[in-house]
Amino acid sequence: MKLGFGLYKHMLDDEHFAFARQCGATHIVVHMVDYFNQNDRFSRSNQPVGDTQGWGKAKMDVWTTDELLDIRARMEKFDLTFFAIENFEPCYWDDILFDGPKKLEQIEIVKQVIRNVGAAGIPVFGYNFSLAGVAGRILENKARGGAQTVGLDGLNEQTESLLPASMAWNMVVDEDATGLREPTTTEQLWERLAWFLEQIVPVAQEAGVRLAAHPDDPPLELVRGQPRLVNQPHLYQKLLEIYPSRSNALEFCLGTIAEMSQGDVYQAVEQYARQDAIAYMHFRNVKGKVPHYHETFIDEGDIDMPRVIQILKEHHYDGVLIPDHSPQMSCDAPWHAGMAYAMGYMKALMQVI
Repeated sequence: MKLGFGLYKHMLDDEHFAFARQCGATHIVVHMVDYFNQNDRFSRSNQPVGDTQGWGKAKMDVWTTDELLDIRARMEKFDLTFFAIENFEPCYWDDILFDGPKKLEQIEIVKQVIRNVGAAGIPVFGYNFSLAGVAGRILENKARGGAQTVGLDGLNEQTESLLPASMAWNMVVDEDATGLREPTTTEQLWERLAWFLEQIVPVAQEAGVRLAAHPDDPPLELVRGQPRLVNQPHLYQKLLEIYPSRSNALEFCLGTIAEMSQGDVYQAVEQYARQDAIAYMHFRNVKGKVPHYHETFIDEGDIDMPRVIQILKEHHYDGVLIPDHSPQMSCDAPWHAGMAYAMGYMKALMQVI
């Protein structure tokens, strides 16, 4: 197993690379879609009611191989490996998600992105085939000692408000669009995913890239009037069986799996680790299940984290674990302190087990 660290695009500088390495990380997962303007994982967790901006405006900015190689080279100065990218820009594929008129044009953009990622020597691309994205979570002070964290305390006006036609994945993709998105059925969403995988997995195979699917967070049945795809652990298997390939894999979010209303998190880890389907894992802890849960420090939630590591070891898992995010601690550097705490715990746990 390898210890990794997640960084947003605005964090791709020497200061953050040094911090990740000092925490013991050897591998980096990059969110190239930069939702935030500061080092605050929760800065956009409380969107206003009736929100039409979400996490901001999406950009059509196709990442080139040279751009990715530059990021990789700057990481390597700190002995860090550029292991994965998380999430496409919504403008790359909003018509793929919603079966719009530009989906054939957009699938060619997505294919080129995957080719560029492979050419830059980045082995994994994480994605979330979600219409509404992450919406409705709230800031709470429910982690140990009153630390600030995110959660869901029942359905709220944002989870229930319908998705504007201007948005996809909780980001604005068309400022001129008016009205609301047409409702999609669960069956239609799975049909769109199947078409996407049939188009993209062969390209990923040729490029040497593993596609890694994230489950839906929050894992409700509907968010903003749109269905969810992987909101129960067994649905990951359905996704894998659409196009069996090593390049069709999972971005296994442990916290999201634990939040789901059905299933057993340890059984899910065992099932997908046994198949070598986990490309990398978000190693974070939670208390509760939808629609009432909150994220916790890594050692205080409902998940027995040492047990998860033991299961991964038994199945010879050799992928990357990242904390993804952590409660923010009461000090002058709340994000840094929370992440350092999580990383220290993970490193010790991996060494002991």
